[in-house]
Order: sequence, then structure tokens, then C-alpha cells
Amino acid sequence: MDLKDMLLFFFVYSVIGWILEVINCYGWYGKIVNRGFLIGPYCPIYGCGAVLMTLLIPSSNDLISVFLKALAICTILEYITSYLMEKLFKTRWWDYTSKKFNLDGRVCLETAILFGIGGSIIIKVSNPIITNIMNSIPEVILNILLVIMIIIFVTDIIISYNIISHFRKASKNIRKDSTEEVTKMVRQMLKENSILDKRLVNSFPDFKVVIKKYDKKLDKQIKKQKERINKAKEKLEKQKDKLKKLQKK
Repeated sequence: MDLKDMLLFFFVYSVIGWILEVINCYGWYGKIVNRGFLIGPYCPIYGCGAVLMTLLIPSSNDLISVFLKALAICTILEYITSYLMEKLFKTRWWDYTSKKFNLDGRVCLETAILFGIGGSIIIKVSNPIITNIMNSIPEVILNILLVIMIIIFVTDIIISYNIISHFRKASKNIRKDSTEEVTKMVRQMLKENSILDKRLVNSFPDFKVVIKKYDKKLDKQIKKQKERINKAKEKLEKQKDKLKKLQKK
């Protein structure tokens, strides 16, 4: 598989992933929502997962081997994505803490099994079909489509990054200690902004703002330092008063 094939697979599976997310969201919330971080109809994490599985899992492997490898690859990818997005935007976009057999709320057994099944379908069924379709399209047309998709995708990333950064800015402007309170206020602030901000809030209805919990020892040290500074100021004031009295004499 060359770079062009990888990019085409990435875009195809990103769109398929978006469709699956929309269907899943409709099942949970009873409404159609444009899922994903990006504005366009694609979820890059699905495209990345599909490309990684295609590169790392030989189609000649038996079904059980494919299932287990797909489960492992996608679960690791989901965990890393969750971790990086949280560190970058101080927001947890999905949370599996309410589900059994979860790891830090980032991944869980239920979704891992679904990823394993999906990966098996990709390797054994859909990849050969997509490859045949791509081979039937003239190379010139494929190249033009690929360039157009790359331009749209890169533009979308730039715009969407600015929109997602609003989450971080909004949470910084709120002085609260409760994750629930901050999340609620951020949600309300963003809903009052642009249509694109509202779309992102609707896309991730379960997002949570992550608040750093400062060490109590550090708080005590800061308080002590403030007390010392105040005492030093008081001493300086007293010395100034003494000097003024001496000057008057």
C-alpha cells in the first residue's frame, strides 16, 4: 500500500466512521447530530484506525487473530487520542467510567469488542471491495479527488482547531472548583456563541471540563509565604515610622 492508497483509505473510512457515529448518536439521543471534532462528514480517528489495521494486520491471518489485533490497535488508538485531546484542550470528550471494565474512563471492554468486530469486517470484507472500486476508477480522477479532499480536510482542521480552542478559553475564564459546574457553564457559554460552537457541543453531549486539583501542601506553602511577606511589610512600615520620628527630632 503506497501513500496515495493510505490517504484514500483514510478518507473513505473517516466518512464511514462518521456515518456510524451519527447512527449511534441517533439511537442514544433520538436526533441526527453532526458527530466529530471536524465540521465535515468525517471522523479521522476511524480513518487512522482503519489505515493502521490495514498496515499491521495481514489479510491472510485467521479471523480470531484479526479480531484480537484489531481490538488491541483500536483500543490503544482511542486511549492515546483521549489522553492527547484532554491534555491539549483541558476537556474530556468521552467518558466510559460508568461502563464496566474501563481503563481511566478512556476505553472500555464494550467498545473494544466492537472495534475488534469492525476491524475484522474491514480486513476481511470491506478492504477488498474498496480496493476493487479504486482500481476501477481512472488514476487521473482519483488524483484530482484526493487533492480536493486534502485541501478541504486541512482547511477544516484549521477552522475546527480554532473552534475547539474556545472550550479551553471558556473554561479558563470560569473560577469554579466543581467539574460539573464548570462544564455546565462552558456548555452554556458556547451555545450562546456561533453555530459552529453549538455544533461541537451537540456533537459531544457528554464532554467534561478537566480541572487541575492543586496539592494541599502547595496551598499551605503559598499561604505561609504570603504571611511572611505581610509580616515583612509590617516591619518595614514600623521602621519607616521610626525614621520619620527621628527626623522630626
